[in-house]
Amino acid sequence: MSELLRPSVLAGSYPERSAAPSRRLDRLCRRLGGRRRHRHPTPRDLERFAEQVVRRSEGLRSSSQADLQKRVAGLRPHLRKRLAGVPLLETLAIIREQSRRHLGMSHFEVQIMAGCALLRGMLVELDTGEGKTLSGTIPAAAAALAGIPVHVVTVNDYLVERDAEQLNPLFRSLGLTVGTVVDRDPDPEVRRRAYASDITYVTNKQIAFDYLRDRLSRRASHEQIRGEVEQLGNHTSGLLLRGLCFAILDEADSVLIDEARTPLILSKSVPAPGIEEIASKALEVASKLDEKTHFHIRGRGDQFELNREGIEAVEEFSCELGGVWNAPSRRAELVRVALLALHRYQRDEHYIVRDGKIEMVDPQTGRSMPDRSWEGGLQQMIELKEGCELSGERETIARISYQQFFGRYLRLSGMTGTGSEVRREIERIYDMPMIRIPPRKRSKRRDLGVHVATTLPQKWRGVVARIEALHREGRPVLVGTGTVKTSESLSARLAERDLPHRVLNARQDQDEARIIEEAGTSGRITIATAMAGRGSDIRVDEKVEKLGGLHVLSVERAESRRVDRQLYGRCGRQGDAGSFEQIVSLEDDLVEREAEGLLGLMARALRRGTLGSRVLRRWFFRLLQKRVEARHARDRSRMLRLQEELDRLLSFTGASE
Repeated sequence: MSELLRPSVLAGSYPERSAAPSRRLDRLCRRLGGRRRHRHPTPRDLERFAEQVVRRSEGLRSSSQADLQKRVAGLRPHLRKRLAGVPLLETLAIIREQSRRHLGMSHFEVQIMAGCALLRGMLVELDTGEGKTLSGTIPAAAAALAGIPVHVVTVNDYLVERDAEQLNPLFRSLGLTVGTVVDRDPDPEVRRRAYASDITYVTNKQIAFDYLRDRLSRRASHEQIRGEVEQLGNHTSGLLLRGLCFAILDEADSVLIDEARTPLILSKSVPAPGIEEIASKALEVASKLDEKTHFHIRGRGDQFELNREGIEAVEEFSCELGGVWNAPSRRAELVRVALLALHRYQRDEHYIVRDGKIEMVDPQTGRSMPDRSWEGGLQQMIELKEGCELSGERETIARISYQQFFGRYLRLSGMTGTGSEVRREIERIYDMPMIRIPPRKRSKRRDLGVHVATTLPQKWRGVVARIEALHREGRPVLVGTGTVKTSESLSARLAERDLPHRVLNARQDQDEARIIEEAGTSGRITIATAMAGRGSDIRVDEKVEKLGGLHVLSVERAESRRVDRQLYGRCGRQGDAGSFEQIVSLEDDLVEREAEGLLGLMARALRRGTLGSRVLRRWFFRLLQKRVEARHARDRSRMLRLQEELDRLLSFTGASE
């Protein structure tokens, strides 16, 4: 079986799964067929196997390094035929022993269980702090020893370099090579060498775009048959990857769900004569329009529609401009985009300005995305609004969705601490069943509940008072906010009270790991946007542990319950003490955006005190969250259908990406 997961005569020089079936019935048939062929292990199956691995590895402690390396060499031919049975058991035992010797860490049984499930192509839910990074070494090393190119995919360059550096001694002891692909090094030859390694650490964005570049190269050559022969004959290839064989996703829900609403677009700069003048005039015209008189804001603040008075006003304001302004539909579209730039997209919320350039802010993580830009002239209008140098127009040359990209891996697996809420969607779209691995130690994390204030001033007074009280006790506090603006507003309030603190948002994301890792120090106050250091441990010392551990305070309800759980998971890791609570307001942005219809009536009643139950207030926020989660799920489904329809339309030319 492992032969089909690596470049070979049978699998081809660039193994990947053909495009996933686009019809729902086809997906169902494929999934049911897969279940008939493979029985996925249960937690009890994995536990028994992990116990055997531990026993065997304990028996290897007296073996010399040379003996272990000889054993590995003898096992590799067996693994190339079949990644199962006694050869796999022996291999995992050696991996565990080499980890003890070279990393100073032996895999716990729960980590072996997680690793085995990953090797079988499953989504593993493992509580935060249980050691997902070390768990991932088991499937990565075992598959690489079988000759399968392994991609370990994580969410940022820091984790790519950190994990590769920390784990390389283990992989090197097994005779395996490790490569890293990071944003700052775009050299194709460097990337090609990294992907030629046995194990490659890379972010989801980098590998997806490199795959698109490979598709363009293959399309441009029109000599795929000759390319197959040359590559099998070990001739130099211009392609970056060796196919999509086996991927292990860290923080899988973030990659497969949160980022799946935005397609990956590979673009190039194109001449755009007159773009500055057109964008400037559009902003000028839009600035003269009044919401009550000329336009309506629909949806959740992202749809601007001109009414009759607005259309007439735009025509009047632009009558002498000529050119594109002579076309009614074109000038209406330009003004609509300008209204978005002026009223919808706000600095320090949707983007930041750094070194005179606009950087989008990821709404899910709070991280800046300097490599992303808006389309349709919106980017240039926001740049003009902020007084930045204009970037050129971009033309799309290739695009793919995350659903399509990761669906093309021959085997896909992932780890997360928060997968339960989206397990059905992940299994349906990616054919990846979820298994929950029980924690090694009983959690001591305490839930101190949700406190709902009526107004924003009440909320912020309560937040500052709570932080001040915890600081006096000597407990570290991690405060989770939703936007850069909110984090800096809270920072100003704490500064007024002379409370020392650190801020982590899109402006400081280069220092993310260091700030987060120090957040467990006694008396430390850390304000963080949603990024909150996923993948970085917050360690607490004995003094802090006795005080009750790290306290996590959320001051804004996230759009997804998973994101809230990710924040809470920063405390109480691996059986440590810790606590979390949430302080929100009925005037928060989430309420303003989402409380429509019956929920809008409910919000007004709660503000007036007509519905005063604390339980009802908490339930109200959960209903808002469910509404957003459902809409995002629909958005992901709609985008997948649109991309598949585009593929079908382009399939006649063979250029579906």
